[in-house]
Amino acid sequence: MNYFVGIDIGSTAIKITVIDENRTLMGQRISGSGSMFYKYAHQTLNDLLNDLNITKDEIVYTVATGYGRKLFKEADESISEITANAIGAVAAAKEYGEIKTIINIGGQDSKAISLDDQGNVVNFAMNDRCAAGTGKFLDACAMNLEIGVEELGERHFKATGTPLSINSTCAVFAESEIIGLLGNSHSVEDIVSGVHYSIAKRVIKLVKRVGVKEGIYFDGGPALNMGLVNAIENELGKKIFIPEHPQVTTSYGAAILGAESYAYQQQMKT
Repeated sequence: MNYFVGIDIGSTAIKITVIDENRTLMGQRISGSGSMFYKYAHQTLNDLLNDLNITKDEIVYTVATGYGRKLFKEADESISEITANAIGAVAAAKEYGEIKTIINIGGQDSKAISLDDQGNVVNFAMNDRCAAGTGKFLDACAMNLEIGVEELGERHFKATGTPLSINSTCAVFAESEIIGLLGNSHSVEDIVSGVHYSIAKRVIKLVKRVGVKEGIYFDGGPALNMGLVNAIENELGKKIFIPEHPQVTTSYGAAILGAESYAYQQQMKT
């Protein structure tokens, strides 16, 4: 059996996906990027292959994507994370229906991607100038509130009244706002809800730049936060689809492209 690997080397996490010849997802693994992207990418890949009992000889094509894709020189090909994200989203949501808009929130940036009827990227917008509205911002908020980041979703649904307003577009100033709200005796739950709605508003500005089209897909680690999902849906006034493994959509797309590239090369040989 031949296998294909997609490696997404992001600024905060390395995501690796392995698929087989039928494009079945065999497994995935996530680790922190740390300061040595190359070393940790290889270590994460080796650990995943060991878990799946797959040898390196059975890996026939590897595609790297993400912030550090050029660092993984053993890859057969590298592609942009925009393209890989689109391919992965269309495949992951095939039983859900047609995907036309992708919202991706990563560790240090957020993106909105618009697709055509064939799943091709026609437009995208990115915010990578400030951490506000990203996974890092959620981590910092949880730390300031002295709760685990995994608690944010649950706390959101315990909020009462109108979500608190957090207006700063800079992560540092937004953190100061949060500390000020705590000092004014606002509950953690109400602050969490305010944080989620502030992120939702920023994300929706990106989405509106590329055009809001039905069939909305949300991925990246923050997509696991159901409180944030709720805020985005309420602000958009539309339901959004969350894949089973939202953190690995982009590496999944890279693996699929690897399978396509390998099949094309084999065809050209005959």
